[in-house]
Amino acid sequence: MNIPTPHITADANDFASTVLMPGDPKRARFIAKNFLTHAELVNDVRGVQGYTGYYKGKRVSVMASGMGMPSIGIYSYELFNFYGVDNIIRVGSAGALQDGMRIRDIVIAQGACTNSNFAAQYGLIGTYTPIASYKLLRKAADTAERMGLRYYVGNVYSSDTFYDASNGAGKWRDMGVLAIEMEAAALYMNAARAGKNALCICTISDCIFGDPSKDTTADERETGFTNMMELALEIAE
Repeated sequence: MNIPTPHITADANDFASTVLMPGDPKRARFIAKNFLTHAELVNDVRGVQGYTGYYKGKRVSVMASGMGMPSIGIYSYELFNFYGVDNIIRVGSAGALQDGMRIRDIVIAQGACTNSNFAAQYGLIGTYTPIASYKLLRKAADTAERMGLRYYVGNVYSSDTFYDASNGAGKWRDMGVLAIEMEAAALYMNAARAGKNALCICTISDCIFGDPSKDTTADERETGFTNMMELALEIAE
């Protein structure tokens, strides 16, 4: 496929080697306006805003992925395979599963369990395990330590269903899974297939087994998760 793609109208060299991918287009815009210098809008198809600018002299891009694995599956595939992007770092929100986790803690997703059928397209005989790129994972953990952040490294659960009729969160909790989100597994599989690098970093926006009155608002999720944003920008290559 030639560029532009059906979902991205940017020119061939408009994206940096590393792209940060929040789910929310407004979070992408917030990152570009508050952390990048000389940020230019390079994509706005369907309101999925993408920007490229500079962070501490490094050329970095940020573009929204939308919600869910089908959506990030499209955008990450096109960035990896048609725009030459080498690294995608998801910067999203997640619901905590484990006791002791707090709102605004950071989860660095080493692996992504899932109820999705995304891997069926590869025709594998068995079960595929989507994992992060180790070099980004290690760099993120080291940088989070240096920044003095509260963070966890481990499994997340990438679910196709936000409103889950099976009510199965407790079973994933019992297996030590840290948090629920909706995109990491597809991102990790696209990266593996393309021979590229991916990492999911999430901020805890709510605690599934905690007090719902403490859950973050939409505005807080858009603009308040700055520790995660800075962490991702620090490890961008």
